[in-house]
Amino acid sequence: MPTPLIKLKDIHKDYVNDDVVTSVLHGVSFAIQEGEFVAIMGPSGSGKSTLMHILGFLDTVSSGVYQFKGQDVSRLVDDQLAIMRRKEVGFVFQSFNLLPRTSVLENVALPMIYDQIPEAERKVLAEKALKIVGLDHRLEHLSNQLSGGERQRVAIARAVAGNPSIIFADEPTGNLDTRTGVEVLKMFQELHTKGRTIIMITHEQEAAEFAERIISIRDGQIISDRTGHKRRTDRYTK
Repeated sequence: MPTPLIKLKDIHKDYVNDDVVTSVLHGVSFAIQEGEFVAIMGPSGSGKSTLMHILGFLDTVSSGVYQFKGQDVSRLVDDQLAIMRRKEVGFVFQSFNLLPRTSVLENVALPMIYDQIPEAERKVLAEKALKIVGLDHRLEHLSNQLSGGERQRVAIARAVAGNPSIIFADEPTGNLDTRTGVEVLKMFQELHTKGRTIIMITHEQEAAEFAERIISIRDGQIISDRTGHKRRTDRYTK
């Protein structure tokens, strides 16, 4: 068995405010292999967002071990977390997080500036990513001239452009109508078939069904981890 891309062992997360301790995660353990498409599903307040923040190097654990590519990253400091995020992770958010009066191409290329990738190379990588999501004909359009579905596809292109080890999608269909949401979820499936590792955070069973594995979390604990799940996409396309 290859070394997991992600391995969590007995993860706990507490927040302390004025000596009041709020426990959010309680002994979370699981592993994710490279190339998996995993949905982490749970209701509001279940701890799924906190879990994503830890997995995506936006936050640290209170106790337990987080291994990424076999390396213990549980106690990284802020600067180290920022480097890991930049090198290893692509994010897709519910609110798109695009600059409204900036071109589609510039929105996709922007994060690569921080990696000091030369301008010409950024342009090539951004164009390639936009072709993957079917928006290579919209390069010079401003992001605020696009539909919601197109803006989410730009966000996906931005996430994949730097070839990260993993893509996190945080409620990626939350601002989309049903049909457009299905199109976006199918795009994640297509990226997955090409070898991308995808972790999607969602509270919707319908969205989770598009993943090959569903980890359900409630009250800060894993309540089920289903592998080999049959994806019933037909019922959402009628």
